[in-house]
Amino acid sequence: MEGATFLMGSDAFYAEEAPAHRVTVDGFWIDPRPVTVREFRRFVADTGYVTVAERPLDPADYPGADPSLLKPGSLVFQKAPHRVSLRDYTQWWAYVPGASWKAPGGPGSSLAGLDKHPVTHVAHEDAAAFAAWAGKTLPTEAEWELAARGGLDGAAFAWGDEERPGGRLMANHWQGEFPWENRKANGYEGTSPVGAFPPNGYGLYDMTGNVWEWTEDFFTPRHPGEATKACCVPVNPRVSSPERSYAAGQPGAHIPRRVIKGGSHLCAPNYCLRYRPSARQAQTVETSTGHLGFRCVVRAGDR
Repeated sequence: MEGATFLMGSDAFYAEEAPAHRVTVDGFWIDPRPVTVREFRRFVADTGYVTVAERPLDPADYPGADPSLLKPGSLVFQKAPHRVSLRDYTQWWAYVPGASWKAPGGPGSSLAGLDKHPVTHVAHEDAAAFAAWAGKTLPTEAEWELAARGGLDGAAFAWGDEERPGGRLMANHWQGEFPWENRKANGYEGTSPVGAFPPNGYGLYDMTGNVWEWTEDFFTPRHPGEATKACCVPVNPRVSSPERSYAAGQPGAHIPRRVIKGGSHLCAPNYCLRYRPSARQAQTVETSTGHLGFRCVVRAGDR
């Protein structure tokens, strides 16, 4: 896609999306869909790669953790049986030993019927390894957001300002009250096959909803304030230092965090209205979950 100057971020939603500011990005090519289970399987078969979720854990990296949980595994969503406090994510997330990209629900689960779904349970290192194998890289946050907007500069959603134009569901996100009531109005309770929902204005699928996506950038709590100055429109911005990404006082405070974008099938208006181009979250680099995947880019200067 061609390079452009666009309005990145938003002042209308969550604090970490602010301030909205102009950014210039050079041209690049981006995958039209998230990387699928089928594609990731091909990568593993070709390289013998072992994902972070499948490797032994070092107790030194997890001081105070329950020793019984220091086994290879990943975070699996478990729907709550009733209304629960939205301040306690342990009500719906569980670390499941044995969960991985090839056993997304944990031991005994399989990839049957999921070949065309986004691969999940991949840490940042796993996504970067696939990208290198494919001769690509991960997008910067700015590249990802420009692509997600589909030419609709400043719009709330990837398809415009109306969440459901004409009553139509435009992305795979939670239908009902999270995390216990999923009405499945979109036909899916978990991930959906890539391309199951309409593309954006650039012909890109699942830029919001379905799965969160890794980017190259380390997380900062807000966009740089200096970016709002009229004289200083950033060109190809990226955050390559982890310095501001650490979460002091929180679990895993010593582990750097990268930006993930796009929301997922678990996003709901009552909890996580983040199936939008400007939405962003921090994710520790070693973490893998059942709602996090990625797509790749090739920059014009790399070809």
